[in-house]
Amino acid sequence: MSRTVRLTAMSLLIGLLAALAAACGGQPASPPAAEATGTPALAPTVAAAAPTAAPEPESTAAPESTSTAPQPTAPATGGASSGPFTIGVSNGFVGSEWRTQMLDDLEKANAEYKAAGLTNDLVIESADTDVQGQTQQIRNLINRGVDAIIINPNSQTGLNSVIKEATDAGIVVIAIDQEIAEPSAVNVVIDQTEWARMSAQWLVDTLGGKGDVVVINGIAGHPANEARYNGVKEVFAANPGINVLNVANANWDQATGQQTMANLLASQPNIDGVWTQDGMALGVLQAIQSANPSEWPVVAGEARAGYMQLWNEVKQSHPDFKSYGVVNPPGIAASGLLVALNLLQGKQLKADVLAGPFSNSLYVPIPGEVSDENFQAEYDKIKDQPASYVLDGIIDQATADGFFE
Repeated sequence: MSRTVRLTAMSLLIGLLAALAAACGGQPASPPAAEATGTPALAPTVAAAAPTAAPEPESTAAPESTSTAPQPTAPATGGASSGPFTIGVSNGFVGSEWRTQMLDDLEKANAEYKAAGLTNDLVIESADTDVQGQTQQIRNLINRGVDAIIINPNSQTGLNSVIKEATDAGIVVIAIDQEIAEPSAVNVVIDQTEWARMSAQWLVDTLGGKGDVVVINGIAGHPANEARYNGVKEVFAANPGINVLNVANANWDQATGQQTMANLLASQPNIDGVWTQDGMALGVLQAIQSANPSEWPVVAGEARAGYMQLWNEVKQSHPDFKSYGVVNPPGIAASGLLVALNLLQGKQLKADVLAGPFSNSLYVPIPGEVSDENFQAEYDKIKDQPASYVLDGIIDQATADGFFE
């Protein structure tokens, strides 16, 4: 071997050793401790035990709230990356105030992680689009080289192949709000079917197990809509005294919900109860108020400021009016971000923690509910909030710890 070749080989060896030493150096960032800020919302602080099946809310009373983003702990071993991580977001539907609050919660949580040195700015792809368009959103994020992607999916199965592309590239993929089938992704969700069961059961119980009801759903075929309606059908099937007069779709839109309910009141004059979903209940109640039937139906409404403000107004003139709402937290995206950061820092999910129809769902507790029994206390918290504000919840690190080894 010539002197020149020997020198070149030695230089390459020295360079390789230096690169390895640099890669092994450094300590994981230590996030700041969370502190309460007194946001007027239902409790994001929930029990630490990780559910292995659909969780039930701990009580009807709302716990204390905190809007500060919960902080992930450092990994148990020193072999995982400490960041900062780049997080991508794919949101395929923007025609909803719930989605606006979801993105706002996510931005606020990420700002705290960024200040702690754990993340960079979010890379957000958000637009009204179809499955093909959301597939392109995810490909854009893959090409940007993000470390994790938070997805609110437009399809339960239509994004499977592009999600597999992402996970094959070493990207952590978290689906939030609704469950997807791709096994390499983790769904961080409340149990939407249980969420709907709770309000459907309330409706049945309030009607004494019998009555004529109408159902106003969201977007037909959408994963969350179908999961919810499955829960409603299950409850009604177990209570044969409930007669479903009509089922309509109002696309999670307040104005459409109002018009749909007005049409139903005109064609079905003897409605005893209404079951509806997020974003439409305010329109439903407005239609009932405008029609002012001789007998007002009971309404499974929503835990949202605008609905609760009208609920309070209606109670002044119709003190016997009954309603109910289960919290569907926009903060689920921030909860998903917390889970993603724990995974990126090397923590492993417990073997038995994933459940659901595809065995890849991490169910976080439903934060609470609003009923006639606790209405005044919850109303006092949100009475000055914008009508679009949704009662919220974000898991804390103690809860996240329950999911991990």
